[in-house]
Amino acid sequence: MKFNKLVTASRSKNRKRHFTAPSHVRRKLMSAPLSKELRQKYNVRTMPIRKDDEVQVVRGHYKGQQVGKVVQVYRKKFVIYIERIQREKANGASVFVGIHPSKVIIQNY
Repeated sequence: MKFNKLVTASRSKNRKRHFTAPSHVRRKLMSAPLSKELRQKYNVRTMPIRKDDEVQVVRGHYKGQQVGKVVQVYRKKFVIYIERIQREKANGASVFVGIHPSKVIIQNY
């Protein structure tokens, strides 16, 4: 059910707006849930991710208990790079693996 007649419900239009969003809008789109302690402290569920936040991956191949620091927020690709989450390329170079912010929990903001 639509609540606002001025906002479209069209899937294609919503996808277009998502993938062509400017950087200042992508900041809000790239929000991550807070840990239980931070949720109590700030009384909000999610916050936009920032460089130097400490996060824990909760989904995918790299999920685990270790907490890593956000090295870079790559808004163009909708991913973040985390301190110890890297893989080795065929030529031996080590590169960061992009993780979507919704798949991490912010432990220290």
